[in-house]
This record gives sequence, structure tokens and C-alpha cells, in this order.
Amino acid sequence: MIVLSKLLHTKSMKLTAILVLLTAMQGCAAVAVVAITAGASMATDRRSIGNQIDDQSIEVEAYNEIAKNESLNDNTNLHLSSVNGSVLIIGQAPNTFLKDQAVKIVSNISGVVKIHNQIRVGNLTSVTTQTNDVWLTSKVKTALFSSDEVNGNDIKVITENAEVFLMGMVSKKEADAAVNVTRNISGVNRVFKAFEYL
Repeated sequence: MIVLSKLLHTKSMKLTAILVLLTAMQGCAAVAVVAITAGASMATDRRSIGNQIDDQSIEVEAYNEIAKNESLNDNTNLHLSSVNGSVLIIGQAPNTFLKDQAVKIVSNISGVVKIHNQIRVGNLTSVTTQTNDVWLTSKVKTALFSSDEVNGNDIKVITENAEVFLMGMVSKKEADAAVNVTRNISGVNRVFKAFEYL
């Protein structure tokens, strides 16, 4: 009986290890796809190199300023992305006070010309949800790269709680095509446009 119990425990441990490994590998594949597409996107971005650097500076400063605020740092889950000074803020805050505080901090950063405030008031997302969001981002990017109607390099994809946000400098036709591709991907709940039109 003790031997059987040990054997079952060992098999259970091995199965758990395999499942964790497979999940991690799936996550790695998603991260690899996102990393590869991000590198390709920088090389062919419609923004000037100067604007790309400015946008990265805005993002870094925004994260630093939010991290300095103890209430925001400890109680929110916020992500930012900037395209030509147009900043998308997504994530969760427990109340409107912290939500508004985050937006105020970002709006005071030099170079920010517009804010797309998509912070949701509610509980923070779980690790499982965040992992799924990474996977969804990779699926959307892959689909955009496969499309004949839009260049995947021109579109930034950010996913939060199965809501997909699309940014970039595109034509109206390209924006519509990107939204159409994205909304047809399994697991995507909503699609939001935060484009700058050419």
C-alpha cells in the first residue's frame, strides 16, 4: 500500500512537472514570436527613429513615475504604450482615484500629446490571464503578418484581459483590415483602435 502510494505520488509529480514545462514552452513560444515581431517592427516602423526613441523614453519615464507612487505601484496593474506621443494606458486599478492619479502622472510627462485611458476599475488580473494575454498577442501578430491587406510591422498589439488594443500609423483601410483580422481570432473578447491615421 505504501509502495503504491509512493508510486502514485511520483507519477503525479512527473505529470505536474510535464504540464508546467509544456505551459512554459508555450509561453516561451509566444514570447519568442512577440520578440521577433518587435524587432522586425522597429526596422520598418513608419515613425522616424527619433520618434521611436521619444516614445520609448515616454514609456520608461511613465513606468518610473508610476513606480515612485507607492499607492499605484502596490495596488494597480498598469501597462503603457506610446506611438508618436499618443499613450495607451491599460490595466486595472481598485478605484477611480488611483485610475485618475495614473492618468494625471502620465499626462504630465514631456512629449505626451494624447492619452487613451483604458484602465478598468476592478480586481487585478491573475497570472493565468496575463499568460493568456501574451499568447493572444502572439496569435494576433501572426495573423496580421499573414494578412494580405495590412502590414503587421505597422501595428502594435497590446492585450489586456482578452481585450486587444491596436496602435500604429496606418490608413483607414489598413485599420479596418487589422480590426477585422483581430476580431476573428479565437479568445479575443473586444478590439479597440488607438491608431494615428496617415
